[in-house]
Amino acid sequence: MGVPSLPPDHPMNIAFWVYVYIAAAVQAALLALALWRRPANREANRLLAVWVALAGVDLAVKAAYWHTLAPEWFRAYRFVALFPFLYGSLFFLYVRALTRGRGFRWRDVRHLLGFAAMLLATGHVLLASPARLQAMSAHWIAGERAIGRWFDIALFVYSLSYVAAALVQVHRYRRRLRERRSDADRLSLRWIDTMAACQVVIWCIAIVQALVYLPILNYGLLFGAIAGWIFVMGWFSLNQSPVAVEPEVAAAPAGDGDEVSVAAAGPDDARFDAVQARVAALMDGAAPLFLEPALTIGQVAKRSGYPEYLVSAVINRRFGGTFWDYVNRLRVEAARACLADAGDARSILDIAYACGFTSKSTFNAAFKRQIGDTPSAYRKAQALTAPAGRAGPG
Repeated sequence: MGVPSLPPDHPMNIAFWVYVYIAAAVQAALLALALWRRPANREANRLLAVWVALAGVDLAVKAAYWHTLAPEWFRAYRFVALFPFLYGSLFFLYVRALTRGRGFRWRDVRHLLGFAAMLLATGHVLLASPARLQAMSAHWIAGERAIGRWFDIALFVYSLSYVAAALVQVHRYRRRLRERRSDADRLSLRWIDTMAACQVVIWCIAIVQALVYLPILNYGLLFGAIAGWIFVMGWFSLNQSPVAVEPEVAAAPAGDGDEVSVAAAGPDDARFDAVQARVAALMDGAAPLFLEPALTIGQVAKRSGYPEYLVSAVINRRFGGTFWDYVNRLRVEAARACLADAGDARSILDIAYACGFTSKSTFNAAFKRQIGDTPSAYRKAQALTAPAGRAGPG
């Protein structure tokens, strides 16, 4: 974060923050290991593991320097001060991996150029002689800046721009999700907003303390907030469900309603006819399965008594489109029948919910894509041309 102000100079304050930093560094190491080994959202969680591990190293080095204030630790202290130039870009890469299924590639090294540039710009500090390091450490302890204010400005602008770019990625993902899936709200990555908010709070503390001196907004509080952020990341990252990639990646991770490879079933499986009849019966019965709002392909397979890969293959080959194309098509047809029924006085939103949709925007997008008109316009047109109603699902 640069070195914009002194650490707390009271011995009790120093001891307090040292313990906080050590505890957070240990927590970061354990969390990074758990994330690295977690199978769900594998590519994204490995990027998050690297990010959390770097934050843990950052805190551990600061704890060591603050505890000893020894010049020999100042070189490492100045090196980890450059890590925040990685945090924003790693957040962006993490969000991209979640929403687009793209892990780290060699060309993504360009997102690390900010760190490399600042490493070159401040390299004289890292290459300084022991005597020079001792002098710089003494100046820092006395309250003098080791590097000019330009460092903080560059850091804030660079990192916050990556946070903004990550939020744009999330917004685009949610828009694609609402256009295709009726369970969009459940999969909308709300924890990303919390992660971004935590970073903005940390950067706001850093910006304020870089511009003006306020006793309460000291250097200890800044990295104390980072320590708290690690605990927040542990809570959200270890409780996240598999994320559905929509729609750029052809093969999304299996499970939680995503498609399973059609190739797994093999060509012309002898069970296709039986599976097709069973799935159709589940969807056309007295209590159609597609009306369940949280329906997944795994649930359909379980109810059908056939393997998930086989059900997925039949839906793709016999019913046309993906599982969500098929389910939304049935839901739209059910909603269309209700909207055409002059005796159905329910609101459009109530009808959408009754037909299995959980999001108004998803319903509107699916209805217009399939019928060619908005639900409200379709209902008005039907009221003029077909006064006799038909009963729909209730």
